[in-house]
Amino acid sequence: MIVIVDYGVGNLASVANMFKKAGIKNVCISSDEKVIANASKLVLPGVGSFDAGMKNLEDSNLISILNKKVLEEKVPILGICLGMQLLTKRSDEGEKSGLGWIDAETLKFKLDSTLKLKVPHMGWNYITVQKQNSLIDSNSKSRFYFVHSYYVKCFDQSQSLATSHFGNDFVCMVMKDNIYGVQFHPEKSLKFGMRLLENFSKL
Repeated sequence: MIVIVDYGVGNLASVANMFKKAGIKNVCISSDEKVIANASKLVLPGVGSFDAGMKNLEDSNLISILNKKVLEEKVPILGICLGMQLLTKRSDEGEKSGLGWIDAETLKFKLDSTLKLKVPHMGWNYITVQKQNSLIDSNSKSRFYFVHSYYVKCFDQSQSLATSHFGNDFVCMVMKDNIYGVQFHPEKSLKFGMRLLENFSKL
């Protein structure tokens, strides 16, 4: 069972619906520790601020079971947008520590004013895959839908899976062992997002 973790942040139903459109039916949305404990895969979506996301995880008493599933049992997890940022150690957006599963931090976009780009970065953008992986073909011309004002900076470059460009190149996919994160929204990215979620379901 793929469990989409409900910690009160984000549009969970749209993620579940995209899995179903891809023909994947063994998906549920839950905040129940017992359901999460039995998951074969996990999805950590999220929209909103870093501190609010971490506080909700803390208040929901889910961090312990997530650490057990991800770090001990090595169950595959996919962080989406804010969910990817929560995988890092910290964020410019708040004061709380992140989950720290990825050796990275989350920074606010600070762009050269001459570029005349508006933050948040919003809309469709192509990505460049940097290393072979099971989620997305390294030779594909894939584009995804983004909405974000913060980006992830990896201290360990081997954990950077793909980049995109907004003023400068930035990391838009991360991977460490069984831990995956995407800055974009696969649930809003039509066939490209559907394929990525389908690939995740097969890990």
